[in-house]
Amino acid sequence: MTITTDLFKADIDTVGGQLRRLELLQFKDGVDTSKNQVLFDANQNKTYLAQTGLIGNAGGVVFPNHNTPFVAKPGPRALDGAKQLQLVLEAEQGGVKLTKTFTFKRGEYLIDVRHDVANVGAAPVTPELYMQLVHDGNKPEGDSYFNSSYTGPTLYTDEEKYQKLDFADLEKGKAEHAKKAGNGWIAISQHFFVSALVPQDKLAHDIFTKKVDTNLYAIGTVTPLGTLAPGAAVGNEAKLYSGPQESRLLEQVAPGLDLVKDYGWLTIIAKPMFWVMEQIHSVLGNWGWTIIAFTVLIKLAFFPLSAAGYRSMAKMKVLAPKMQALRERHKGDPQKMNQATMELYKTEKINPLGGCLPILVQMPVFIALYWVLNASVEIRGAPWIGWITDLAAPDPWFILPVLYAISMYITTKLNPAPADPMQAKMMLYMPLAFSVMFFFFPSGLVLYWVVNNVLSIGQQYVITKKYEPAAA
Repeated sequence: MTITTDLFKADIDTVGGQLRRLELLQFKDGVDTSKNQVLFDANQNKTYLAQTGLIGNAGGVVFPNHNTPFVAKPGPRALDGAKQLQLVLEAEQGGVKLTKTFTFKRGEYLIDVRHDVANVGAAPVTPELYMQLVHDGNKPEGDSYFNSSYTGPTLYTDEEKYQKLDFADLEKGKAEHAKKAGNGWIAISQHFFVSALVPQDKLAHDIFTKKVDTNLYAIGTVTPLGTLAPGAAVGNEAKLYSGPQESRLLEQVAPGLDLVKDYGWLTIIAKPMFWVMEQIHSVLGNWGWTIIAFTVLIKLAFFPLSAAGYRSMAKMKVLAPKMQALRERHKGDPQKMNQATMELYKTEKINPLGGCLPILVQMPVFIALYWVLNASVEIRGAPWIGWITDLAAPDPWFILPVLYAISMYITTKLNPAPADPMQAKMMLYMPLAFSVMFFFFPSGLVLYWVVNNVLSIGQQYVITKKYEPAAA
């Protein structure tokens, strides 16, 4: 049966009460933009399910589980004008009645999942509640080699914090992770989206991972519900979030869930950078202009370092004729040439690494910004101007990659020419190679590099003109 809210359509099977399909109505598919993004699904190409049920006590007793037929109570299946709706499923097996209540709310990707367990038999029972996410070992369709992101099981506990697991380790049965918790969550994460099960807080549970079938894996929790005497009942509240990796939404669901936003190994830099970008976007209202404004801020922040580097390169460029004369004079004696070169640097008061060190210092920031733009679903589907209708997709007309190549060519002309002819040729053709690679990169990333290069060209040109006479 299909439940329709303002944000998604969810297909819940009466067999097991498992979530078999979830279509996000506010996000287009990354490959076919005529369709909506689908998270949970079960077809010949993809398996992605959310399942819950009960584990019976010893003796071969089977309680209601994700293979048990359930009966749905009558009720609305679409929100329409309501603020929330509930889907109630019931099943009885092994002397135990399980009632699953799914609560869907307007404007939320979070689904409340309640399990009510009643002993309707004549003997005490000790059921355990399991909840699991099942996923094949494949990356999402359309996940680019040039724009790859993590896909796989993740989990969080207050004690051991955030952990990422590989499907390959689950295949071998070698996945190392927290096994017990009284808090936290489990999830399947992919580029831009995540599905997370949040067990009832402050209730002890086990965490498991396993290989279910060929190329099919599961991560889940098992919560003991205690011993129920005949006629006794117990309830359990859990949550299921299935939606975009928007920081503000993830932070509201559970502690640490925002960590699924894959910023790579520079998260400590990337998170505050994205916060600044969000503040800029709240003013400008367009992510393209936000990227440009943020690039300007970065250039201003590193202006002193960049200026020092460009001053050094300007002096090196003026010194090029003298360097060439030294090479001609000592071309048969590399040792003497090196000695003469270092003496020349000392006389002219030039640090040969002066142009490189400022760039190296800035590299962590530039790498972090790459991950910010690569991981932020807020930018997915966001237009800039004209032909750029999705900053997370490649430039359809290749205009930005071509502008990047032109800007890089100008940059190489402003820099000192390499002494090695082969190196000089490499520097000449490198912009073309990067431009071709950028054909497949998100246009938002290429926009950043184009703006960064244009600003660098202007800065380098002014500084070079200012210091060339003094260097001469």
